[in-house]
Amino acid sequence: MIRSPVGVDLAAVDATVRRELASDVALVNQVAEYIIQSGGKRLRPLLVLLAARACGAESRGPQVPMAVVIEFIHTATLLHDDVVDGSHQRRGRETANEVWGNAASVLVGDFLYSRAFQVMVRLGNPRVMQVMADATNAIAEGEVLQLMNAGDPDTTEQRYLEVIYRKTAKLFEAGAQVAAVLQNAGPEAELALAAYGRHLGLAFQLIDDSLDYRSSAKVRGKNLGDDLAEGKPTLPLIHALRTGSETERALIRRAIERGGLDDLPAVTRAIESTGGLEYTARLARSEADQALAALEPLPDTVHKEALRQLASFAVSRSY
Repeated sequence: MIRSPVGVDLAAVDATVRRELASDVALVNQVAEYIIQSGGKRLRPLLVLLAARACGAESRGPQVPMAVVIEFIHTATLLHDDVVDGSHQRRGRETANEVWGNAASVLVGDFLYSRAFQVMVRLGNPRVMQVMADATNAIAEGEVLQLMNAGDPDTTEQRYLEVIYRKTAKLFEAGAQVAAVLQNAGPEAELALAAYGRHLGLAFQLIDDSLDYRSSAKVRGKNLGDDLAEGKPTLPLIHALRTGSETERALIRRAIERGGLDDLPAVTRAIESTGGLEYTARLARSEADQALAALEPLPDTVHKEALRQLASFAVSRSY
């Protein structure tokens, strides 16, 4: 039900992605094709399409290339993230940096960023370019903030939330907002959809961070405990540090400072005993509720209902 109202547009996005990935440089084609073929939920392009249609867009309108722009920016961040994190698996396959090396992954990520802006320029909308330029800058800042927090057990919940807003939610926010901009939907719709995207993105990342301690590698498509291995103090850890016993706090502090997976079973037990996953899930549900409330100014359509279902999916998923 979530995808069916924009099925035609999703097919057009897939075709446009393949066309826009074409390059005279063989390695660019190989790496980009590998990443796109790796699958993924395509939630960000779906969000753009549904938001545009909720604002009255016709099928196969400018929301299609805009959805491709969002997908390319997201894919570029994945390529760069995997290099920074030293990741070996994503979406159930070896990462591009594992196959081709770090240099190729970084450079193809740069290609995808620049191709995204080439596609965007063709839309000829300065307001869209302003929103997306601000968003990509915020994403880069989020990556740096996350790097600064790595290995720091004193990272606060506020600092963590700032990272996931910039690193993840900002692209959701921008994608929903520019969908309204492209339709000249007006300030009220633009603000409503930006708020929806922001809260949706926060809910999505909160659940993603909890899945690192309660899903399975097969279901999730990446190794469990990756965040702990990289010394990332995500919310389940922050909550356990705040409420756990002295022994649990010492264990988690050491695990964050050292990184690695030696302490994963004990850390997972500490998170469970302190209710860290439940706390994270409650905050995610609160964000999803705020996303739903933000949709109120929009007219009732099948596309608005799909946006509502998308918010529910963000907090109920297991992958």
